[in-house]
Amino acid sequence: MTFLEAIIVAIVEGITEFLPVSSTGHMIITQAILGIPPSDFVKAFTVNIQFGAILSVIVLYWKRFFQSWDFYFKLAVACIPLILAFLLDDIIDVMLGSVIIVSVALVIGGVFLIFVDKWFDRPENETTRLTYKKAFIIGLIQIISVIPGVSRSAATIIGGMSQKLSRKNAAEFSFFLAVPTMFAASFYKLISNYESLSVENLPILLVGNIVAFIVAMIAIKSFIAYLTKHGFKAFGYYRIAIGIILLILLLSGYSLNIT
Repeated sequence: MTFLEAIIVAIVEGITEFLPVSSTGHMIITQAILGIPPSDFVKAFTVNIQFGAILSVIVLYWKRFFQSWDFYFKLAVACIPLILAFLLDDIIDVMLGSVIIVSVALVIGGVFLIFVDKWFDRPENETTRLTYKKAFIIGLIQIISVIPGVSRSAATIIGGMSQKLSRKNAAEFSFFLAVPTMFAASFYKLISNYESLSVENLPILLVGNIVAFIVAMIAIKSFIAYLTKHGFKAFGYYRIAIGIILLILLLSGYSLNIT
């Protein structure tokens, strides 16, 4: 992976990490289009690059992120189901290289996003409290996002709305939950693939994280403003369109797999 390729993938990550379109899926697609050779480092990069993006949440929401112990306990409860994700690490690694899995997941997730506003956006009131039970349920739903193309953001936002949180509150809790979730995933992948890191590719990883951090800050502000006013339909149609295009290419014999 070159510096230019890392910057392009990082830009894609920064834009898509907090949108309900699957950042991992888009990075896999981008790597396939760029023809980036598969390697342990590339797979580690795909996960670790998300660390830069989640730092943007702390910077933008630092006053709300550093608040009460009750808030941290709820984040911890929502992270408990992540134990299952670590147990599925080998399966996840296999899926990380499959564009067809990403394509199908994009289409299915897109259908959900088209109708999610009608299904769940009926909060009791704008200040509906997040309880420990609701936090745990959102954490359980988040596990679905281990499938590339599902989108961690989409899973947790839909999970929040299913618990009667408003679109805005569900999206913001999704941002907050991304911090411990992606930090744990990034740290675990870094430790598991430390042999793939070298003096040559560490600067690539650093540059990628910096670029993802800057782009994600811009994306978060834009997403919240759009989501509050327009909802999820546009993201749903986008996912379906991209997924169908990829499936057509694959069925036509165009190779996009990077495994």
